[in-house]
Amino acid sequence: MSKPFHLQAVMNLAEHRNEEATRKLGQLNRKQQSAQEKLDMLREYRKDYQAKLQESIRNGMTPAELRNFEQFIGKIDEAISQQIMAVEHSKTSAKNGRDEFDATRRKLQSFDKLQQRHLEAQKKIAAKSEQKTLDEHAGRLGARKMKDNED
Repeated sequence: MSKPFHLQAVMNLAEHRNEEATRKLGQLNRKQQSAQEKLDMLREYRKDYQAKLQESIRNGMTPAELRNFEQFIGKIDEAISQQIMAVEHSKTSAKNGRDEFDATRRKLQSFDKLQQRHLEAQKKIAAKSEQKTLDEHAGRLGARKMKDNED
């Protein structure tokens, strides 16, 4: 009978951690993508609003209207700055998540290699045992035939 892989519990834990790291990386990637999409949307909104300002200036506007446009564009710029920081933070988090995933995957692969070596060693042991049994059986059969021939 073959021996069980003595690191199976540790390998199971490594598999669990790898699965968790995979889920976490997926979440972090989705957050990064969402943050980037918000930034792109804000930039597009600012571009559109800037175009409206230019059109309004060409058509004539009061100083109060100009001030309101400029204040609003300033608020959009502030939102863009904050979103840029959010995107950078999400990129850093995603990179850290990727690093964690890579580390758990490497550890799991190491345990997998150890398990494969264990299985190969167990197969060799089983094959030797089977060969020994066959040799013993053949020896007894040969001895019996020799004895029968002598009789």
